[in-house]
Amino acid sequence: MQRTSDLHVRETQALPSPAELLAELPKTEAQAEFVTTARKDIHRLIFTDDRRFLLIIGPCSIHDLEAGRDYARRLAALAREVADRVMIVMRVYFEKPRTTVGWKGLVMDPHLDGSHDIPGGLRLARTFLREVLDLGLPTATELLDPITPQYIADLVCWSAIGARTTESQTHRQMASGLSMPLGFKNSTDGNIRNAINAIRAAAQPQTFLGINLAGAAAVISTSGNPDCHVVLRGGVNGPNYSPAHLAETEAQLAAAGLPPSVLVDCSHDNSAKRPECQPDVLRTLVEQIAAGNRSIMGAMVESNLGAGNQPFPQPREKLRYGVSITDGCIDWPTTETMVRELHAALAPRFA
Repeated sequence: MQRTSDLHVRETQALPSPAELLAELPKTEAQAEFVTTARKDIHRLIFTDDRRFLLIIGPCSIHDLEAGRDYARRLAALAREVADRVMIVMRVYFEKPRTTVGWKGLVMDPHLDGSHDIPGGLRLARTFLREVLDLGLPTATELLDPITPQYIADLVCWSAIGARTTESQTHRQMASGLSMPLGFKNSTDGNIRNAINAIRAAAQPQTFLGINLAGAAAVISTSGNPDCHVVLRGGVNGPNYSPAHLAETEAQLAAAGLPPSVLVDCSHDNSAKRPECQPDVLRTLVEQIAAGNRSIMGAMVESNLGAGNQPFPQPREKLRYGVSITDGCIDWPTTETMVRELHAALAPRFA
């Protein structure tokens, strides 16, 4: 009989089931309580009159766990310093969408050598998330593959659906069953309507194909996720965080019957892909808040120990410590200065 399937599949490798990995690397009671509390706090910042500013900050992606731990320890200390006005959540991104090809993140290629040890990547991701939570830092990540959440979502306090996948029915369905607040980014063309439609879809009950904790194919039925919001990240026509852009976003949210709650990504097209411009974007947001804007509830910043990024692939031993191998970031001294400036600038809000 003529073969008609798997013509381009070289091999398949079995994964441990989500239940097996969660039993191997369980969360502690303290971690579970911390995640629950952090999610409630983030909900309040997004949807109530809590005046604290939500700052989701950290490396574009985690590729070196030791550098990631170093960054997390520094960020945890800084977060405690500004906690009365700023809630800091660390970017802990393990999956990277690629425009064409490239390194797909720690889950997909944890050894940075093309070996694609995905079981090992999932273990490293859970391990690192637990370590960040133990430092008292809430965690944030972008969820790209719809199977990944079964392995790590119990340790995530906030998540994002990226600009390339906001229009995806698969990701809207997945978001409807997630247990944490979630931001949908506007599309890469700058379209905000797609993110608003995604929020409305994710808030509704959905039924779709997935896997259960035993790793078996399953029909997943959800009740809908009410904690979704818009993330403005700019588009091909430039930034979209100006007062006019914010007013248009607020109008579209109101027309859809959604609360006027917006998080601004200071990177990507909002900074013209120049990481050093991110502090300027953040200052502009604070100026708008001081002028009376009530819809800006937070921002996202790409930050690392070292500035910029470095080419990859290259031999791992030649990689510079604490420097991104994906998008460029601001360095740690700039991060400290920016966060302390933000904290000081928000003082009138709490007077």
